[in-house]
Amino acid sequence: MSDITLREARQSCGAGERRLALPDDVLLSVEKPARYIGGEWNSVVKDLRDVDLRVAFCFPDNYEIGMSHLGIQILYDLFNQMEGVWCERVYSPWPDLDKTMRERKIQLFALESQDPVHDFDFLAFTLQYEMCYTNVLQVLDLSGVPILAADRGEDDPLVIGGGPCTYNPEPLADFFDLFYIGEGETQYAPLFDAWRKNRDAGGSREDFLLAAAQIPGIYVPRFYDVTYNEDGTIRSMGPNRPGVPARVKKEVVREMSDTVYPERPVVPFMQVVQDRVTLEIMRGCIRGCRFCQAGMIYRPVRERSIEYLADKAKKMLDSTGHEEITLSSLSSSDYTHLPELLDLLIEDYGKKGINISLPSLRIDAFSLDVMSKVQDVKKSSLTFAPEAGTQRLRDVINKNLTEEDILTGAASAFEGGWDKVKLYFMLGLPTETREDMEGIAKLSNEVAAVYYDTVPKEKRNGRVRVTASSSFFVPKPFTPFQWAQMQPAQEYQARAKIVRDAFRAQLNQKSLSYQWHDPATTVLEGILARGDRRLGAVIRRVYERGCFFEAWTEFFHPEVWQEEMAACGLTEEFYNRRERTREEIFPWDLIDIGVTKNFLLREWQRALAGEVTPNCREKCSGCGAAVFGGGVCFEGQNQIS
Repeated sequence: MSDITLREARQSCGAGERRLALPDDVLLSVEKPARYIGGEWNSVVKDLRDVDLRVAFCFPDNYEIGMSHLGIQILYDLFNQMEGVWCERVYSPWPDLDKTMRERKIQLFALESQDPVHDFDFLAFTLQYEMCYTNVLQVLDLSGVPILAADRGEDDPLVIGGGPCTYNPEPLADFFDLFYIGEGETQYAPLFDAWRKNRDAGGSREDFLLAAAQIPGIYVPRFYDVTYNEDGTIRSMGPNRPGVPARVKKEVVREMSDTVYPERPVVPFMQVVQDRVTLEIMRGCIRGCRFCQAGMIYRPVRERSIEYLADKAKKMLDSTGHEEITLSSLSSSDYTHLPELLDLLIEDYGKKGINISLPSLRIDAFSLDVMSKVQDVKKSSLTFAPEAGTQRLRDVINKNLTEEDILTGAASAFEGGWDKVKLYFMLGLPTETREDMEGIAKLSNEVAAVYYDTVPKEKRNGRVRVTASSSFFVPKPFTPFQWAQMQPAQEYQARAKIVRDAFRAQLNQKSLSYQWHDPATTVLEGILARGDRRLGAVIRRVYERGCFFEAWTEFFHPEVWQEEMAACGLTEEFYNRRERTREEIFPWDLIDIGVTKNFLLREWQRALAGEVTPNCREKCSGCGAAVFGGGVCFEGQNQIS
């Protein structure tokens, strides 16, 4: 950023009237200083005389990724609507600024006030993926907050974590005072009230945490002890004092059209990953893919009304100036009012140049008809996720998608004008064979062949482009595959090469391309996803060796993780390369998501038998999510008693 644009940015954010935490020479020396100056349109600034509780809300990755996350936007809005609460945003400083802050002893600060994070009452983290764990420690360290929860005193912020990774909080238990399990709209007001009550009564940090542990959805790790068997598996987990629940039940919003939703999202000065209005049309998924954690932990499916969504769309577009709306969900095709919602949005905004995007659509005629309404077919590519290369393996993972569905969907797309297709697969799935691996190339070739069979030569715009990519399977907690074993990185690399060689043998190879994910990252993700408290020491030692931003290839140090695992007496073989027994106690068993372990085990056994389970609207399978008393479980009262 030049002197002129820095000056303009200062003026636009009102920085000429307020102190910035970073002096100009630092801002001019780092990449993208707009990450750190705050003052964006719609950001919330409050008078401290009206505030008695301050929350620093952190996405432990860079600004561009964190600013694109809907969950923080929702809770930022929710907190700032609460009387006396001021919530501000924090992101991980990029390594260039991290270095300067350490050299010049500048503490990490929140964007809105530019005040040090250490001055806040709560430091809240959203934990979206395992590879950000060392960034949590970076933020604590730069904020002057003791990394270990046990070392914090009365004047330190209370460190709380939420998000999908908290469904197995154990690898991070040493670093957090408390975790919020489930959807954040329900229990933060009671939690903040408990904090105020404790403060006014002159209570200690420990007193507050004991009170917090009584609040539904709150897990306080220090109040639970873990013992281990000689083989490293868990012998027992449970409370170490009276009044603390044996299990923590996740929080769920029952009525999605009666919740806070951001009407004035913060508009960044710079381009971020998702620079658009996001409408969350529903939560959960009816499909039951056995590898998918989100599809289990967000059960039951709950939809938002058209009226609610139309109102929020108008207010967000008016308050931001964005020119695109994304309809967000795990499976947008399954939103029961999608055609009516699209007709309404197109009627209201189509002529105003507002684009509507629809990720997470299935491969079917309905979805393609929907996409033809909202996308310029000459400029877009279609994305399908078959996940597996053969029907046998798609049945194992319960994808409920046949080869006929895929090829028919591709034909309809090509007839509609698309000539670019992206296909997503996974390698390393349970029971995978060489035939399944080579099937990825064969299926991709079949999709390309459909184009040449469907589109006459005179209507073709050159070759069709079919891009296939594969990630490697990671078993996640609270999925039927949580019992499955993983493979070493070398094996994953070998499987990717089998697929690559199969692509080279296809008739339409010039229309095909193939790429795959880094296997070393996958191995570490697997260790952290199903890890226990003993991994906290590893995470800390890796961070102390200067490693963070491990989600970024250029900063990832697999050899450091391997060395520190060994130094702590822990092995990849234990965490990844063994199939769990049905009797084993998992680190996440103290969390209750409604979906029962018996159901997940039943699905694991059905997977090994290649048996398909119907989706939630076809037939209730008695997963346990009906305990929450709403959503798809009660559509037509079709739940199993």
